[in-house]
Amino acid sequence: VGEEEADSHQKSLMWGSIPGLRDHAPQVSYFKDPFTITCIFTKIEEYEDVSGSGFPQIEINKMHISQSIEAPLTTTDTAILSGSLSTQNGNGGGSINFALRRVTSAKGWGELEFGAGDLQGPLFGLKLFRNLTPRCFVTTNCALQFSSRGIRPGLTTVLARNLDKNTVGYLQWRWGIQSAMNTSIVRDTKTSHFTVALQLGIPHSFALISYQHKFQDDDQTRVKGSLKAGFFGTVVEYGAERKISRHSVLGAAVSVGVPQGVSLKVKLNRASQTYFFPIHLTDQLLPSAVFYATVGPLVVYFALHRLVIKPYLRAQKEKELEKQRESTATDILQKKQEAEAAVSARRCAPPGRLIIVNAWYGKFVNDKSKKSEKVKVIDVTVPLQCLVKDSKLILTEASKAGLPGFYDPCVGEEKNLKVLYQFRGVLHQVMALDNEALRIPKQSHRIDTDG
Repeated sequence: VGEEEADSHQKSLMWGSIPGLRDHAPQVSYFKDPFTITCIFTKIEEYEDVSGSGFPQIEINKMHISQSIEAPLTTTDTAILSGSLSTQNGNGGGSINFALRRVTSAKGWGELEFGAGDLQGPLFGLKLFRNLTPRCFVTTNCALQFSSRGIRPGLTTVLARNLDKNTVGYLQWRWGIQSAMNTSIVRDTKTSHFTVALQLGIPHSFALISYQHKFQDDDQTRVKGSLKAGFFGTVVEYGAERKISRHSVLGAAVSVGVPQGVSLKVKLNRASQTYFFPIHLTDQLLPSAVFYATVGPLVVYFALHRLVIKPYLRAQKEKELEKQRESTATDILQKKQEAEAAVSARRCAPPGRLIIVNAWYGKFVNDKSKKSEKVKVIDVTVPLQCLVKDSKLILTEASKAGLPGFYDPCVGEEKNLKVLYQFRGVLHQVMALDNEALRIPKQSHRIDTDG
């Protein structure tokens, strides 16, 4: 009999008499032998339908950590030691690199690099930097990578030129495993960062345009977006980053592309350390995945910022201020006594055309949202009047807590000096920052009493 007929006949013999099992016959393998036909069976197990779980399946398939240390040896020599460890799908490896950099002149420097790892063989590299003109420089990087396939050389050269105060143009040529020619223009200003790039290479060629807007706030908020299209597909990426503490910056970006799918990238910069968490959500372009990748991090951030970060920073600030107050309490009390003694002992000359009506120094609360904060000011009318000479008052750019008759009423907090004075019978008023220079009288300080 033929093989197909034998297969059908064998199944009918073994499973045809059992109702419902003929369509679930196990895989049958035949060893071609002129006398015997052997069947290898696998045990049949009945599986029940498992209802979908509300929790997503999280899989960590890659981790990477790297560290580098720079140690100046002399005024011109610097040693750099770096290492990295990585694992992906259960397979890990690491590498260690040592580099020695020497500044040859004010126009250039050179660097020798040696490296080794278990995934790749020894590495020898040479980097050179040179300023060609005040507005143009070139960087060259040569490398020899030893592996089981032989020696793999590589060369990268970058030529850059300052087009204007905020714009730089780059021309890069890379030869080796992934040869390419790349040109880009980068414009960086106080409020924005713009990049446009074009690369022609093997195997990847692409065009890139990105923009980042910098908000001028205390948290240094930045919003960015980019579009990258090439032979590998198209990727749209958008995100934001914000300073959450004195040394920490938190950022998140959503990447939507074909055929990459949807990914969420979370990055935390802490001083000189960077923690990066790429989360791949789906291989398909699903609106729900884009929505959750965009809204989810925002909801989590605002909840954490309001419930955790903000109270923590407020508590830390109060703790630091309390420590400063405790450490300077004795000095402040002594300065206060000295200021009061100086005011009572010092005899001011009779006021001339410039008369200090009222003067207050310390912390003023003008914002309605800060009504709960306590006003901490001292009266410095007499000390300020004693500093008037020839109907003029001139204060330099320094803390006013060191002036005769002054002391710090609120250590570690922002302070102002508010002065109400009369000049030639007309009232004037001014408020200056603690370290701001002040010169009175001025026409701009005049109080308009019309009406």
